[in-house]
Amino acid sequence: MADPVVDFRSDTLTKPSPAMREAMASALVGDDVFDEDPTIHELQAEVAALFGHEAALFAPSGTMANQIALQLAVPRGDELLCDAAAHIVSDEIGAAAALSGISTRTWPAVGAAVDVAAVESMIRPEGFVAVPTRAVAVEQTHNRGGGGVIPLSTLQDLRSVADRYGVHLHCDGARIWHAHVADGVSLAEYGALFDTLSVCLSKGLGAPVGSLVVGSASHIAAARKLRKRLGGGMRQAGILAAAGLYALRNNIARLADDHARARRLAEALAPAGVVDPAQIRTNIVPLDLTKASLDGPAFAAAARERGILTSVLGPRLVRLVTHLDQTGEGIAHAEAVLPTLLA
Repeated sequence: MADPVVDFRSDTLTKPSPAMREAMASALVGDDVFDEDPTIHELQAEVAALFGHEAALFAPSGTMANQIALQLAVPRGDELLCDAAAHIVSDEIGAAAALSGISTRTWPAVGAAVDVAAVESMIRPEGFVAVPTRAVAVEQTHNRGGGGVIPLSTLQDLRSVADRYGVHLHCDGARIWHAHVADGVSLAEYGALFDTLSVCLSKGLGAPVGSLVVGSASHIAAARKLRKRLGGGMRQAGILAAAGLYALRNNIARLADDHARARRLAEALAPAGVVDPAQIRTNIVPLDLTKASLDGPAFAAAARERGILTSVLGPRLVRLVTHLDQTGEGIAHAEAVLPTLLA
């Protein structure tokens, strides 16, 4: 195999830059289980303010942040509604059921094209035999939905539905930074629509570790106990929080570069009939190989031989993800090589 030239498997593969490493090395630290780490305090306050919420809590991973938020919202045995391809049900190895006893019911996988009326029709009230719906979760941007951005108007309508039925509205906002850049919606506007959010620092922003749960002061006070129960209490983790602060202050606006590179890749591959460039809004490029000469594993293997790493999400589905560690040379190499594999 040729040495990899460019890695499109995920935006989690970025490595801390020299400047980020310097910030980590100089971070003030304390014991966060005792709530004494000043850099974690700074990170939590900054993220809470960005989203217009009262508080935030640093957690080791996006999965833990999501599960903490779900435990805040849904008592054991009660119901969560979400997209059938949501990270919460597709990529967290059944954590909501295994750890929290949550019954999950899904609407058809539609990515960012959420049908609010259909979601409303699924909400179940209290009843003698029915499992009551306690929360609705959406994903912004939508990973398995090709990085799609749910329109602000759709989220506003979902907020109205949640208020009408008294259910909790959660946002898996691992890549919400991309939606903010792509649509120009402020993080505070997004924050105002949700009871809780989870946001990730290591998908696209370049930090090595960490997500946060964002919500009210009472939610976050309860979340600290849930984090400890899940094994997420950390000690001198200000070193990690410093990386997150650097990422927030330096790497959000540049996400537009990743979006432009994703569109370039889509345009190069469009003649092969595997992607519609008009559908590429952020940094994820799904390749539908249903009518292609190669299936997903064969395409990925051929690309790897040419130094290009991709993710296979299904028999005929491959994903490319752009991120800050890729070079212009690497993108150009992919633009030149990948279409030839489908010729």
